[in-house]
Amino acid sequence: MRSTQQLSITLPNEMADAIREKVASGEYASESEVIRDGLRALLARDRAVALWLREQVAPAYDAVKATPSRVKTASQVRETVAKAARRPRGK
Repeated sequence: MRSTQQLSITLPNEMADAIREKVASGEYASESEVIRDGLRALLARDRAVALWLREQVAPAYDAVKATPSRVKTASQVRETVAKAARRPRGK
């Protein structure tokens, strides 16, 4: 069984030109390499977002649900920041 598949894709002219420029510059050996590298970057970003959601966003959400009284509105945060900006530095 083959470990690769040939696909036919349609890209805007600007993207197709960018791929050709990457190959022409010697940065990549083929158009397929450019596409593979871009897809690897997209998959890495997706994994990073999933990890962030799982490790940071979900626990923060759970904390808010557990103690909603600790939540501040945007107006309250702006007021706190404004007060801190008015305080003399070093005090």
